[in-house]
Amino acid sequence: MSSSSQPSAAHLASVDHIRNNPKFAELVSKRTTFAWTLSAVMLIIYYGFILIIAFNKAWLGTLLSPNGVTTIGFPIGVGVILSAIALTGIYVYRANGEFDELNRQIIEESR
Repeated sequence: MSSSSQPSAAHLASVDHIRNNPKFAELVSKRTTFAWTLSAVMLIIYYGFILIIAFNKAWLGTLLSPNGVTTIGFPIGVGVILSAIALTGIYVYRANGEFDELNRQIIEESR
């Protein structure tokens, strides 16, 4: 590797300063906990739907109305997809607010 690709001492000091900042630990902790929580919610929704398919397929095939063609499974399936979109939106909303603010404070303090 050439010497130009090696990080400078100032860069390494800045990285250490950021990693030792309590706000950085707070950011990592909050973001990780929130991401795992949303992931668990999505997995419960998805695998719950799969378990219904596996163990109560007939119920999902029940018509919504006597003369209709739409089954109960269709809106539930759409709900699974929409829940993924909603959970992504919730993460982005919080990331653009609280997480970005913490990130800005960390960068400001590292200068």
